[in-house]
Amino acid sequence: LVISIPLGYFGGIGAASRRGILVKGSNFLDALTHIKTVVFDKTGTLTKGEFKVSEIVSSNGFSEEQILEFAAYAESNSNHPIAKSISEKYNRMIDNARIKQTEEISGFGIRAVIDNKTVLAGNDKLMHQQNVEHPVCQVDGTVVHVAIESKYAGYILISDTLKEDAVETIRQLKAKNIQTVMLTGDNLFVATAVAKKLSTDKYFAELLPGDKVKHIEILMDESKGGKIAFVGDGINDAPVLARADVGIAMGALGSDA
Repeated sequence: LVISIPLGYFGGIGAASRRGILVKGSNFLDALTHIKTVVFDKTGTLTKGEFKVSEIVSSNGFSEEQILEFAAYAESNSNHPIAKSISEKYNRMIDNARIKQTEEISGFGIRAVIDNKTVLAGNDKLMHQQNVEHPVCQVDGTVVHVAIESKYAGYILISDTLKEDAVETIRQLKAKNIQTVMLTGDNLFVATAVAKKLSTDKYFAELLPGDKVKHIEILMDESKGGKIAFVGDGINDAPVLARADVGIAMGALGSDA
């Protein structure tokens, strides 16, 4: 009887590892049996995270080529999937001598000095922060707004697709009476479209990395003893993964964090 308990845990951890799921310890297997809410990050977790530039919309006399070129230069030193998709679309060598300065504004975007011109590339909040007049873009996708010398140049629309098994995952969790929540830094319009396709119980949009931790803590207070699991990227979402009762890091990178 005594030896059967640790053997049960070892059997569970061993069976999971054969399917590519590494469990840190038996206490996490225990916690999983009490899960009442599963919180998902959106990009790369529920969606493939394979971004492609689907449209470039110019404004104020700027051309599509100018918008793409300045955005590609501004994002050239970033490893973010959105930045990579812009670089792939530009598909030319970057002349680093043209870039005088680059500053990443966490949760907003990038400010760079290219050809002695100040270029802003980022989300809607960045345009508001820098007092750049721009249209509201209610489109199903991620929008990167571009402003040159404080003048709005246009936006780049970047699309992502749902993972094939995301809808089925949410359906199976609901069948077990587990609440599903989606957190994303994307705009409300994109979040609403994705949440509708997935039928998640709740969703919260336009979140900075620190906001995700606050939402997890609110959900923990509301759960009344039920455990909460967070599913996300092991690198970007490390603080939230650590805060949840069970952190599930997707993909090969950052799981140790």
